[in-house]
Amino acid sequence: MIRRFGSLPQTAQKYIIRHGAYAVLPKSGALLLTFQAAPIPEFQLPGGGIDAGESPLAALHREVAEETGWTIARPVKIGVFRRFTFMPDYDLWAEKICHIYSATPVRCLGKPSEKDHTAVFVPTSDAVTLLGNAGDQSFASRFV
Repeated sequence: MIRRFGSLPQTAQKYIIRHGAYAVLPKSGALLLTFQAAPIPEFQLPGGGIDAGESPLAALHREVAEETGWTIARPVKIGVFRRFTFMPDYDLWAEKICHIYSATPVRCLGKPSEKDHTAVFVPTSDAVTLLGNAGDQSFASRFV
């Protein structure tokens, strides 16, 4: 059974299952996060949806680069959780299955290519409280 964080699913709501790969990225006492300014301002673990035919690791590398501008190395899966949420970017209700990895940020290639995202290094203890959902907070707290 996959641990759930956040709200219980609404019984009258239909949810689309959406798998995603996300990374806890520690470096020098800080975590590399992405700040998404719109549609809802929020600090997040970098990552996102796994496209059809894409492996979780390929999605992880692609999403981290898009949202932070950084390349990563040595990803290791540290867990999985699910949450039920509305995704305004896609106008859909999703049961998000979040595959969480730990990896090392290696090299900044430039600014994030993902619209409204900014890469931010945040001291690890502060990052846990800034993250926008309880699942991200739980996995980030392992690095405090």
